[in-house]
Amino acid sequence: MLQKIVVRLIFSLIAILACFNVLLAQSINFRNTELTLDQRVDALAGELTTAEKISLLGYNNQGVSRLGIPVYNWWNEALHGVARAGEATVFPQAIAMAATFNDQLIHQIADAISTEARAKYNLAVAKNHRVQYLGLTFWSPNVNIFRDPRWGRGQETYGEDPYLTSRMGVAFISGIQGNDPNYMKASACAKHFAAHSGPEYNRHTFNAVADEKDLRETYLVAFKSMVDAGVESVMCGYNRLNGAPCCTGQNLIGDVLKGEWGFKGHVVTDCWALEDIWLRHKVMPNSVVVAAEALKAGINLDCSNLLQDDLMKALDQKLITEKDIDQAIRPNLRTQFKLGFYDPQDKIPYSQLGAADVHSKEHVELTRKAAAESMVLLKNDQNILPLNKDKYSSILVTGSNSGSLDALLGNYHGVSSELVTFVEGISKAAGPAVAVQYDLGCNDTDTIHFGGVWASGMSDATIVVIGLTPVMEGEEGDAFLAKNGGDKMDLNIPEAHVAFLKKLRKSHKRPIITVITGGSAINVSQIEPYSDAVILAWYPGEQGGNALADVLFGNYSPSGRLPVTFYKSLDQLPDYESYNMAGRTYRYFNGEVQYPFGFGLSYVDFNYRWIQKPGMNYTSGDTIRIQIAIENAGKMDADEVAQLYIGYPGFPRMPIKELKQFSKVRVFSGKSTVVSFSIAVSDLLKWDELNNNWKLYKGEYTVFVGGDSSNSRLSASFKIK
Repeated sequence: MLQKIVVRLIFSLIAILACFNVLLAQSINFRNTELTLDQRVDALAGELTTAEKISLLGYNNQGVSRLGIPVYNWWNEALHGVARAGEATVFPQAIAMAATFNDQLIHQIADAISTEARAKYNLAVAKNHRVQYLGLTFWSPNVNIFRDPRWGRGQETYGEDPYLTSRMGVAFISGIQGNDPNYMKASACAKHFAAHSGPEYNRHTFNAVADEKDLRETYLVAFKSMVDAGVESVMCGYNRLNGAPCCTGQNLIGDVLKGEWGFKGHVVTDCWALEDIWLRHKVMPNSVVVAAEALKAGINLDCSNLLQDDLMKALDQKLITEKDIDQAIRPNLRTQFKLGFYDPQDKIPYSQLGAADVHSKEHVELTRKAAAESMVLLKNDQNILPLNKDKYSSILVTGSNSGSLDALLGNYHGVSSELVTFVEGISKAAGPAVAVQYDLGCNDTDTIHFGGVWASGMSDATIVVIGLTPVMEGEEGDAFLAKNGGDKMDLNIPEAHVAFLKKLRKSHKRPIITVITGGSAINVSQIEPYSDAVILAWYPGEQGGNALADVLFGNYSPSGRLPVTFYKSLDQLPDYESYNMAGRTYRYFNGEVQYPFGFGLSYVDFNYRWIQKPGMNYTSGDTIRIQIAIENAGKMDADEVAQLYIGYPGFPRMPIKELKQFSKVRVFSGKSTVVSFSIAVSDLLKWDELNNNWKLYKGEYTVFVGGDSSNSRLSASFKIK
């Protein structure tokens, strides 16, 4: 009897232990949403075999079927709208967004982009369409500094200034990632880390040489701001930096990004950048060594299959350890948990987004507003603009880009069913009582044969849309008509466009309004003498035609400002391949320019006056507080961009001046508005080459407030003691 009781007790104990183990397994299951994020990452990492972990370190992975982890492709683009993934709202190109000088607007745009991204992802997953460009991990924005107008990819950036780039970049990533405390709406990525601003033709072998001062004060500024703002991912570049490949450089990724800055997200390589290291840079003997060095440097995700193919070999050769693989996979898993990949749909706040949220009426209105705000008025002779429709009964719209879709879209774009070309927007806005004609007028190559010249002479006004398109400037391989692997070799637009404009001007004296498309600084002096007004439209997105019409006919007063300097000639600049900032951008270039950084005309005049000047003396820890009043002296409501620059004491390698604050404000006709600025004295630190650290330099500083970097309306000096 006793024996039977003992046996029963043993079996009962076994059953109890079995139940306990089941409960324990459930409590630490990676799908248990009651656990902390770190606990869930630990749980999933603990379930994975070494081979499975390696398989998940590539951008195009096949999941882990035994754990119910589906296929996922990490490669997605959202530079100015969900790209390469079908129907989506196409917003103005990044350089155009920068020209708005409106970071609140950029946040709204990014929020709209991530809403569409979530909606498209939900719809795709429901159909089990788990393909490239339909995921939630976006490799945007590009926060490299547009240091030289020759760089074809400069259109993807927010311009030449580190502060403007930082403000725009932070606004963009916060909009993409959302503000939910538990889930990201989508994942943003700061790229390309670091000092990756051309040339395109040799980017797979190029070694950028930049000293610590230029790195810290120019090339790394926006990346640091993005990390501080919580960007989820950083992409390393193709190039070497001071001899070390950016994707295996321990100093750049391990010491600065993850060590000094405390970055906790995942680092992804540019696509096939690891292959470049041994095959083209030739600084490592083979792909296995590259795989090991990338992992040890801090790479978490490979946009190629090199890590997937070679990490097991590196492990077998004892070039890495299991711990290295564990450390590499964890940030990727964290990102996926934060996106809600392993959670019930009812817990994810974005799970209900669907088709109605893609290319909605609100998003279309937003892109139209952004395009209008981005356009820069460069010339307005005798205030010919805005056009009064009651005075213009006939208009010709012409020029090779007047009906071009490419001139709307820029690169890294989506597609839309409602693209509005310039001629379409102008025709609709002019209305049925105005005789609007269209003629292509010219192509990109023929400097002799033109159309529309007679019609132009018979029309009350001619609107000529010419300039660049993304096949003339852009990324290596994409800008297939560029003469230098995607980069520009000069500042000129096609000679045929200029010849056509000259022909029109020679044939009559009626008003000619020239609209320039492009993503970089160009030689406006080719165009300006033959035009009564000049508007830079950039690559304005799907509503470019309607936005241009809003500006032309006075529904909106131009408020776009140049985020890059328009030089007179490339002869004014250092060698393109030099990354030394001396003589580059408005911060270090002291010559005569066509148009300065921050320039842009309005349909009204603004008057500035001090309300509160800066104090006389400051020390570290202080805050400089300034107030100004801006008066609209015109007859229509308009937006003004108040720009605040700081001039530094005369120490070696100080900037001539640099942007430290800006504010875009609506000022009603005949009224004034007050703008307040606050600048922490710590924001004036500069890199001390001797001590290799930040330093506050004592001496006399100057505050400049006004409409651009060259023409201050107000100025005042103060000292730092």
